[in-house]
Amino acid sequence: MKYIKLFHELSIKDIPLVGGKNASLGEMVQKLGKKMRIPDGFAVTAAGYRYFLESSGINEAIHKELKGLDTKNMRQLASRGKNIRSAILEAEFPEDLNKEIIEAYRKLSAKYRRSSNPHPTLSLGGRGDILIDVAVRSSATAEDLPDASFAGQQESYLNISGEEELLLAVKRCMASLFTDRAISYRVDKSAKGGPASGWQHQKIALSVGVQKMVRSDLATAGVMFTIDTESGFRDAILINSSYGLGELVVKGQVSPDEYYVFKPLLSKGAGLKSGSNFKPIIERKIGAKQEKLVYAAGETNPTKHVPVPAEEARRLSLSDSEVLELARAGVIIEEHYGRPMDIEWAKDGRDKKLYIVQARPETVQSRRDIHTLSEYTIKKRGQVLITGQAVGSKVGVGKIHVIKDVAGLEHFKAGEILVTEMTDPDWEPVMKLASGIVTNAGGRTCHAAIVARELDIPAIVGSKNGTEVLKSGQLATISCAEGDVGFVYKGKMDYKITKIDLKTLPKTRTSIMMNLASPEKAFSDSFIPNSGVGLAREEFIINTYIQAHPLALINFNKLKDAEAKAKITALTVGYKDKSQFFIDKLAEGVGRIGAAFYPKDVIVRLSDFKTNEYANLIGGAEFEPKEGNPMIGWRGASRYYDPNYLAAFILECRAMKKAREEMGLTNIKIMVPFCRTIEEGKKVLSVMAKHGLKRSARGGQGAGLEVYVMAEIPSNVILAEEFCKIFDGFSIGSNDLTQLVLGVDRDSELVSHIYDENNAAVKKMISDLIKIAKKHHRKVGICGQAPSDYPEFAAWLAQEGIDSMSLTPDSIIKVIRRVAQAEKAA
Repeated sequence: MKYIKLFHELSIKDIPLVGGKNASLGEMVQKLGKKMRIPDGFAVTAAGYRYFLESSGINEAIHKELKGLDTKNMRQLASRGKNIRSAILEAEFPEDLNKEIIEAYRKLSAKYRRSSNPHPTLSLGGRGDILIDVAVRSSATAEDLPDASFAGQQESYLNISGEEELLLAVKRCMASLFTDRAISYRVDKSAKGGPASGWQHQKIALSVGVQKMVRSDLATAGVMFTIDTESGFRDAILINSSYGLGELVVKGQVSPDEYYVFKPLLSKGAGLKSGSNFKPIIERKIGAKQEKLVYAAGETNPTKHVPVPAEEARRLSLSDSEVLELARAGVIIEEHYGRPMDIEWAKDGRDKKLYIVQARPETVQSRRDIHTLSEYTIKKRGQVLITGQAVGSKVGVGKIHVIKDVAGLEHFKAGEILVTEMTDPDWEPVMKLASGIVTNAGGRTCHAAIVARELDIPAIVGSKNGTEVLKSGQLATISCAEGDVGFVYKGKMDYKITKIDLKTLPKTRTSIMMNLASPEKAFSDSFIPNSGVGLAREEFIINTYIQAHPLALINFNKLKDAEAKAKITALTVGYKDKSQFFIDKLAEGVGRIGAAFYPKDVIVRLSDFKTNEYANLIGGAEFEPKEGNPMIGWRGASRYYDPNYLAAFILECRAMKKAREEMGLTNIKIMVPFCRTIEEGKKVLSVMAKHGLKRSARGGQGAGLEVYVMAEIPSNVILAEEFCKIFDGFSIGSNDLTQLVLGVDRDSELVSHIYDENNAAVKKMISDLIKIAKKHHRKVGICGQAPSDYPEFAAWLAQEGIDSMSLTPDSIIKVIRRVAQAEKAA
């Protein structure tokens, strides 16, 4: 056939013939078809598109409409775009093109009828043939190039069955090359220059892909990126999933479930069914999944929106085995193309199998310069108006402009913050004018998020009620510079931008590690020069993700506090065993940090709340005593073996075991805080060993579990020789050590002038410990605040020969420079 190519006849070299989307499908069917399931189909070529325009005389009309077009004039853009689309839809296909499309459709239908596991058929053709349901998708010849996503610029039509219906859908796809947003996008890309510049409208042609539908309306579908879409971290796969056809996820019309998988610990290159000993799913997050797109049998439109039952929405939409199967497919596709990929997938509700339906290059984070850091920092936080999922890491300031439907787009002004329910490709011409975007719905892979990243502007998606809370004309600051959560502040917040050329940083003998609390920041912080994480705090994970006291979860059915019980019920949706919620969320939080820095050491400090802080957790008041001085009370190691807390500590042990053994993150080491005596240390190690965390022989990464102790009590230094016998190393907690050496309450303003890490007594303690640790071949580092706050203190530590310093991320660059100078001078 002259104007039709079957998928198996195509390869990635055929982009000029069938566009990026169809060429990629052909490439995968040919090269990867034995490793994963890809629905078959065919492409109407770009030559067929050009033949249609030439034979119908439409080319001249297109040229006339586009001449002198001002894409910033929204009314003119809308009017001329509509005229072109109408001309295409009203024209007739040449007879030979018509016949080829119908013949290819009949052959595809016949293939699936002969299949040993046939899909349902829905329509009779002109010769009485039973015809299958297909997806009809646009594929522009300039689409999916590495420097431009073109995501959503042209249309797709789902559940198309019947010959006349298919011909109309193909024609509508061709007309969508001239939607307002597609015209505007091409003009904008051309103006920016570079590899994607110089696209003239009539030099770009459109191919149309016709692919067998996957019945995900009876199951789930979504998208998958083989790179973290926010940070550019390349070792993670992000999977979004929701019920029904995948269009709602792609367009951001639902808030989907979100999964992160750590690529290096997946089995590679051996196909979807290949297994490994690990399940490196480092995050699972349930989305709202309010509605789904399903087949609309016997109705005017082939698909319809229906609500998702509440009980179903509260469950994860994929099993762990399905997440891992998709992730392995993502790795195979990425390795084949040699670059990070943006992939659409679907699960068929009839045969319960997973299918890959599209793959294109990821075009934003994969092009990022990893040798330059740009850090945005809010100097002082103000009144928070709304929060949601942060997209990007920038800050924007402008007046709020709430737009509830497309009719309001023409009134949008450059520099405003766009606030809406959701965006779709029709909104792109105004999105590029915005200083920030806020949507009620959507997840990290929705349309608003993808376009915001490409435009390099901050966006907050999934705010739920941004259009109600935020008011047009209100001056506001949108901040995506504070981790996973994005904030809209009232008024203009002061912020600074710091640019750092990492190639100019000197090397140091002393290992420079990082103090980290937030798992969401781990991927982005991993780009800062580091030798791993010297202090990963559990407290942030427990406070933020778990929120409930572990004993309240264990004793959920016995809780007296009805309000606490209701909060725990809401937090632990999907968990019959509330204790497992604690284990999973702590393991995932620690696991994400472990993955971000793998295979470098990540030293996780076991929980070190004081009794008053534990009491503030949901349900905590029932289990915590009231102490006069919690700072030196029942905290750290003294809790872990105590019968009154032992059951809770066992959950911590199980979480660490899961992160190390199930996820495979053996770079995670464990640190015991506030261990007052040798006997106490032995008791803690004994409990850990009984619950799967047995300290083993020291060696390289992956050779076993190393257990460190915080050196933050004078007894840790005085009896350092004895502590060396039961622990693998020390991490100096200069905050508590200074407090206890000088007898100063570090929370008291009255004696704050005495609190000083540079005091000679404190420095002697640290110096003595370094010498003893070196003598016994034990590692010794520091994770207290002193070297972050005082570069001269860091320089002194380097001269003393400390092995490592663990610093707050924002202080690492300046301390590296100071330490390098000190080492050079020594």
